[in-house]
Amino acid sequence: MRTEGSFAPRPIAALEPFTRDLCRELLAATDGRASFDAALEYARHIPVRVIVKFLGFPQEDADLFRGFIQFVLEEVDLPPEERGERFADLDAYIDAQIEDHRVRPRDDLTSFLLAAEIGGQQLAVEHVRGTMVLLMIAGIDTTWSAIGAALWHLAQHPQDRRRLATEPDLMGTAMEELLRAYAPVTMARLVATDFDFHGHPFREGDWLLLPFPAANRDPAAFENPDLVQLDRATNRHAAFGLGRHRCLGSNLARMELRVALEEWLARYPDFELSDPAAVTWSAGQVRGPRTLPMTILGRGG
Repeated sequence: MRTEGSFAPRPIAALEPFTRDLCRELLAATDGRASFDAALEYARHIPVRVIVKFLGFPQEDADLFRGFIQFVLEEVDLPPEERGERFADLDAYIDAQIEDHRVRPRDDLTSFLLAAEIGGQQLAVEHVRGTMVLLMIAGIDTTWSAIGAALWHLAQHPQDRRRLATEPDLMGTAMEELLRAYAPVTMARLVATDFDFHGHPFREGDWLLLPFPAANRDPAAFENPDLVQLDRATNRHAAFGLGRHRCLGSNLARMELRVALEEWLARYPDFELSDPAAVTWSAGQVRGPRTLPMTILGRGG
């Protein structure tokens, strides 16, 4: 990995060919079918397999990661004993991968972390493991949700999807607008000091939920905030957070979303929801479609 940073544009660009081949592989599996679930058969596979590739783990283990993310973010009401056992299983798996990378270093994020130093000291195993877990939590469900929500919007707005399919130069602003309109993340923060917000008192130590989607619909920051405009030029959205807490993996997420939409539209430029009422959404702090039945109306070249 290059010293400029594992999440900088150049290292992320090196993952694009793998991501594009993956999207084509997933779409090829749907070829010839009039309808299928775009969340279950497409969107959910992309970020988990890219993260597995990034970390240098076996691709056949992708389902293990997907199950873990569901457990962490959605199965929060499981008994503490069961949650503890599941976390222990994950730690054991990652520790085995770390040991394998110690014996056989390679060009991936795991080997990069094992070789990294802070103040002349290599990172502790707990630090390396924790970074991997954070990457999985922050980078899988969120991007799955962003891809699914973008397809959900395009399936219901024929003018937008046809414009995006025929104007590839629009993808940059369109992607940012879809991120603004359907930001998947709500973050939790602790109140640092007592304060009053429009007559509502908050005390030091209180928990707050900060819904990025609400900030992205602020009429003081965005003209016509509830209107999705694929060519919106000024778009300082908060889908990845702002300031010092801005998402480290935003370059990776953007690349995955862009490639996923480009490859989908190249194969399926015209599509719609099979049954809008059948779409289901995730629970918890990350919001995105979990089932997305889609009907294909036209195929690309």
